[in-house]
Amino acid sequence: MKFSENLKALRAACGTGQREIAAMLNISLKTVSHWETGYSEPSISQLIQLADFFDVTIDELVGRKS
Repeated sequence: MKFSENLKALRAACGTGQREIAAMLNISLKTVSHWETGYSEPSISQLIQLADFFDVTIDELVGRKS
């Protein structure tokens, strides 16, 4: 799975809205939407915060297979 798909799935699985993610990272709702559509991707520091929030590794978050 791609990052965009993983983010959307993780968010849905824990019942978190795009607004909550945006508020947690102090970014716009549009930015989160762009991530989920694959239009853009987060910075490394944002990936770390997302991985911590969802309690997954960055590799899992970005869809990297070992």
